[in-house]
Amino acid sequence: MRHFDHIDAARRKHLFYRHPRPFDRHDDPAVLGVALGATLYSPATRPVLADDIERAARRGVMSMVVCLEDAIADDEVAAGEANLVAQLRTLHGRGEATRDVPLLFVRVRDPRQIGDLIGRLGDAAVLVSGFVLPKFTASAGGAFLDALADAAARTGQRLLAMPVIESPEAVYAETRTEMLYDVARLLAKHRRRILAVRIGATDMSAAYGLRRPPDLTIYDIRPVAGVICDVVNILGRADGTGYVVTGPVWEYFSAGERMFKPQLRQSPFDRQRAAPLRQRLITSDLDGLIREVHLDKANGLIGKTVIHPSHVAAVHALSVVTHEEYCDAADILGVTGGGAMASSYANKMNEAKPHRAWAQRLMLRARVFGVAAEGVTFVELLEAAGSR
Repeated sequence: MRHFDHIDAARRKHLFYRHPRPFDRHDDPAVLGVALGATLYSPATRPVLADDIERAARRGVMSMVVCLEDAIADDEVAAGEANLVAQLRTLHGRGEATRDVPLLFVRVRDPRQIGDLIGRLGDAAVLVSGFVLPKFTASAGGAFLDALADAAARTGQRLLAMPVIESPEAVYAETRTEMLYDVARLLAKHRRRILAVRIGATDMSAAYGLRRPPDLTIYDIRPVAGVICDVVNILGRADGTGYVVTGPVWEYFSAGERMFKPQLRQSPFDRQRAAPLRQRLITSDLDGLIREVHLDKANGLIGKTVIHPSHVAAVHALSVVTHEEYCDAADILGVTGGGAMASSYANKMNEAKPHRAWAQRLMLRARVFGVAAEGVTFVELLEAAGSR
């Protein structure tokens, strides 16, 4: 798999200074966690799930979650399990056509589903890269991780975990810090299986009876923004103890009535003669998504949960490392012994020691999403990524 491979090769040559590098489901979790990009959720009850997965791959989707939890009703669980098994068996039966399917994960409700589903899938279990573990706490999460380890040992297949921080214990101030430290200790015991930590902003908002409107970002919802801050503080550190923390779900895909001005400046689109693209983004409320992804990155999050294929191109285009960022990171990593220097673009100061962790993380993102050619903007990348 490789990001942006759905774009014509000649166009990719124009867009990238350094092209994204290929990866596969057997790579180091540190690489795969960054490579997830926009993780597309789909209910397990979708009657054409196998076709949906193949179609998503053609549109540049690199990771998908088939959901047996909140995306389906309580009385649909058995039918959802049966459909998931049948659809993945169908997909596996297509042979070589499935070679480039996205990284697939199953969001379960109960630890017992992990071993049961892997057993029912038979040979098709090789399509499953791991499981999403909902409402994750230290007290309930151990059973999920043990079930995952048991299924992996029984099959000889590597299965990765993505715990979701979203329970009331993680939200409420009086329990949050202790709960997150307990989770950190539990995850440390299973580090080689932890692909990324996901943030369940919908459930977090529900704890306060809130819902983010489309013209605000999750960072404008201060009770939830505080939780995200603490999750990054405890589980996303750059000292070797942290994990990839992914951005919360963007749950809108068409515009309603607006209270605020669009959040996309007109001039970058005018320079690229892409005014119609800007209008499409605004009409679909994707200007809010774009702003939120910018804030995700600024706050230490990478990748995002999405619920519609139209969201994917924006997340991936914003994940490409700019030529300026790459030059800064290369300069910083090329220095030993510390010190400060003017940036190659002569517009900022780079400090070798305090900026080093940032540069190392950025180079990992550059590995999987590539480096934009000098002068290539987000607008060009978005237009190319969303063209199919």
